Amino acid sequence: MRHYDIVIVGAGITGCAIARQLSRYDLAIACVEAGNDIALGSTKANGGLVHAGYDPAAGTVKASVNARGCALYGRWAKELGFGFKRTGSMVLGFSPADREHLEKLLENGRANGVEDMRIIEDDEIWEHEPRASKEATCALWCPSTGYVDPFEVAIAAAENAAANGVEFWRSAAVDAIDEHADGLVLHTSAGDLSASYLVNAAGNGCADISRMAGGERFELVWRQGNIAVLDHEARPLMPLYPIPTSVSKGVIVTGTVHGNTVITATAAIREAGDNDTYAADVEELLSGARKLVPDLDTRRLVRAFAGGRAVIRGLNDFLIERSAAQPRLFQAAGIQSPGVASAPAVAERIEGLIRQAGITLVEKPGYNPVRTAPEDFDLASPDRKRELIESDPAWGRVVCRCETVPEAEIVAAIRREPGAVSVEGVKRRCRAGMGRCQSGFCQSRVVRILARELDCDPADVLLEDKGSNIVYGPVKEVR
Repeated sequence: MRHYDIVIVGAGITGCAIARQLSRYDLAIACVEAGNDIALGSTKANGGLVHAGYDPAAGTVKASVNARGCALYGRWAKELGFGFKRTGSMVLGFSPADREHLEKLLENGRANGVEDMRIIEDDEIWEHEPRASKEATCALWCPSTGYVDPFEVAIAAAENAAANGVEFWRSAAVDAIDEHADGLVLHTSAGDLSASYLVNAAGNGCADISRMAGGERFELVWRQGNIAVLDHEARPLMPLYPIPTSVSKGVIVTGTVHGNTVITATAAIREAGDNDTYAADVEELLSGARKLVPDLDTRRLVRAFAGGRAVIRGLNDFLIERSAAQPRLFQAAGIQSPGVASAPAVAERIEGLIRQAGITLVEKPGYNPVRTAPEDFDLASPDRKRELIESDPAWGRVVCRCETVPEAEIVAAIRREPGAVSVEGVKRRCRAGMGRCQSGFCQSRVVRILARELDCDPADVLLEDKGSNIVYGPVKEVR
């Protein structure tokens, strides 16, 4: 049985950020994930906004890690090579009552350490975003807000962690945890492993991991959110927010690093595990978006999807602490919004807690914080495209027409560590299938490439997780 100094449970954006943060040190570390890939939970079902930190209540854990995480994103993006745009954002107000709420957000943001915010009016609103509603009378301008692809951040952090020695156990659902004299033994669907210390970053499974490890007992509420994605815009929109509600930031319209428009997200309490999309929720998204951007062509919808946030019942905050009940356990639990924005700072805080516990952290020789991003053929210059095609003809065989993804880019996504093992895993790494046809043209080709690279039958290639086979065999003789 393999023993590790630290095992992180959960390979979403939080777990991967922690893995990357701790990979600096001379420790044996593993990251254990129930799914067969990185970023399959809340990280995948996410709008990708890097919120500035004016919304969480002052004095909460959320508030402290949100502003710090947002500040760290510039460095993380540079080191890890993922797309990040710090565009600024506006919370639009339409009435005197809205302005009063903006004043409260401004005061709260300053208490949280968010800098350079101010309330603006009239033409200044449309100078920042010309397509913002002309009905808006005021707005909270916050220059530090930005956006990322959350799964790209998680994958980039995982690749950098793996390059620095972290081992990733995928398809390794934790069934039970036993305590022994030298640590905790995790019984998983991929085999057993032991750890001197455990970090609980299991997202919507965090309550089960805490219970099994002998930590705090709490209950999660499945606060489900539907999200809508529109086709590419000529110019990506700045993030535009409505006045927030008591449970969420409301329906937000934002651009993405790839030029789409995302409308995010509804907030409904539903049965745990419900990832269905609902017509009423999608209509709520589209109507909310049109209030903020009246000329938004919502007929250009290419995808709607849903996921659940890991909300701890009775605690509208993150749980980031060393467990009082189980000293070998560190909690990074209840990470709901603003989890994406907070991930780098959550990783910092876990490192700090580990130091406080007296665990020696010695930087390993040869640690490298830089991850070389994969080639993006669509963004390459004409000269670079010619160079790539001359080096390997597979760069000239375009598989995904909507996003201009060639075969060589898909092969690279599979061969990187930890690489894609499913059609959706390829999509998250190089966008094959994310365009307006949503895999209608390229899926069969991606299946064929996966089968070849994974040395398996096409019938064994999965769309996503276990049981999602796409091909079940030939319908006629294959010549």
